[in-house]
Amino acid sequence: MSSTSTSTASGHANVTATVAHLREILALPPQTGVPPTVVGKHPKPRKPKPGNLITPSSLRPHILACDKVRLWSVPHSTTFHLSLLKQLPFEDVVKLLDVMLMSVEIKMCENYGSGLLRFHQYCDSRNVSEKLCMPVPDHLLASFIASWAGRVIGTTVQNWLAGIHFWHNLHGAPWHGNSLMRSATTGLTKLIVSLQCRPPVTLECMHVLLSHLDLSNMFNASVFAIASTAFWSCCQLGELIVDSVTAFNLMTLFTTLSRHFSCSASLHCSSSSTGVSFIVITIPWTKTTHSDGANIVASHIDDHSNPVSALNHHLLANSSVLANAPFFAFKTESGGCSPMTRTWFMNRCNQVWKDNRLAELSSHCFRIGGATELLLRGTPPDVVAMQGRWKSCAFLEYWCKIDSILPMFISSSFSDMHLAMMQSSMDSFSHCYK
Repeated sequence: MSSTSTSTASGHANVTATVAHLREILALPPQTGVPPTVVGKHPKPRKPKPGNLITPSSLRPHILACDKVRLWSVPHSTTFHLSLLKQLPFEDVVKLLDVMLMSVEIKMCENYGSGLLRFHQYCDSRNVSEKLCMPVPDHLLASFIASWAGRVIGTTVQNWLAGIHFWHNLHGAPWHGNSLMRSATTGLTKLIVSLQCRPPVTLECMHVLLSHLDLSNMFNASVFAIASTAFWSCCQLGELIVDSVTAFNLMTLFTTLSRHFSCSASLHCSSSSTGVSFIVITIPWTKTTHSDGANIVASHIDDHSNPVSALNHHLLANSSVLANAPFFAFKTESGGCSPMTRTWFMNRCNQVWKDNRLAELSSHCFRIGGATELLLRGTPPDVVAMQGRWKSCAFLEYWCKIDSILPMFISSSFSDMHLAMMQSSMDSFSHCYK
């Protein structure tokens, strides 16, 4: 073999090894900013359900949904990575891909991964080669969407497409989704899909919690304060509590990107000109404002479940919790403290409701339940929208959901006049913002 041939072979080997090393780095959590997964033990992917199988491929390993965007690839990926490595230092390429991945939230990564799975299952069922999966042609995207007509709602498909689009961006592939894809998406959204309405948290649910939680227990005091705040302040539950015990600790290592507020968070306690007491909690991050944060307003409500009393009781019961602990952390029996996680919170609430023959609910049900209760009490829609920090159009979408769950709220305490007044106020709100 000539020296030139030997040099060429050696160069190819070096390039192949570099690309392989890049893939190994990408298999790890991003090295820039907050890791995308902040659980103590990395969960294992579940065994695929019947109908969710996919043709085995080294380019599509069996991994968690949230990791598919990062780790699934196609032949185009190798070409893109090679072109990057020829023009940029290895460290710069890793940082570029890390920063791009940081633009997507953990939960959204899971949704994107589900979309990628569905798309590749469709391609496998039609014997579409992996080369055609990226860049994917317009007609293939449109056909994929049409295959789900009448089975899913428009927002589901739009999330799937957003995931496939981001996957293309991450791998430097052009996006060919155009008129065919848009027409198929529009057509799908017009097809009626019968979906079971998610039951909301009602005032009855709140009263059952209050009656059956021993509030002398510091864990229960935290649970009820979270429930009351989420319900009456129309909060996203993720704004109040963490997903795992280690999440808060890991995020505080990156102070500029911290998303959860601690016991030392800024609290403003005051009363309005009419004598209504309220507490304003400043949070550092929300799903819509990101690092700009927002204020959660908990106002006194003429009800036993009022959030001002619940918050004050929690702060008193858990006063010995460290200042840098999460705001809704509670004191443990061992004398330490622990963050309240979403799983612990929902399990406690659902256990109480189940024991009292009420339906088990999800974490999303507090916000819509609180908004509906406020509207039924005669609170102007624009005030409710401000309380839940909805934009006008988003709140109108919520109203469509609220309209379908009203029978769950109707009782002798709400007369036909109440309902007529609420409908009239929402009609006026709709005319102003449509």
